[in-house]
Amino acid sequence: MEQIMTIPGARGATLVDCSTGLAVAASGGAAGALDQHQDAAGTTDVVRVVLASPALSASPAGDDVQEIIVSGTFGYHLLVCVGRAFGTQLFLHVVLDRDSGNLALARLRVREIVDLLAEGA
Repeated sequence: MEQIMTIPGARGATLVDCSTGLAVAASGGAAGALDQHQDAAGTTDVVRVVLASPALSASPAGDDVQEIIVSGTFGYHLLVCVGRAFGTQLFLHVVLDRDSGNLALARLRVREIVDLLAEGA
């Protein structure tokens, strides 16, 4: 999680168990932001809906979805599927500042970190 917070513009990151909607780990967090448990619960709903929607996937199982990007006025929310690790589906939610962050760079760095995390599982 510390590596994610070194990405320019990263304001917070939460590793979430998709099956329970609970935060596994968290780092950062801007003033006034949701706590890690509210973050995990809310973003789990988004990930579940996208994975369950055939319209948003190239396969009926939805297993080809790697990331979801939500663009807001002041920043980006990057939801990256980690895959099956530790016997459950995990995903990472990274919040990026729109002014100081670079979405393309963040996507590349987060994917590198997620791949390392998945290898270690």
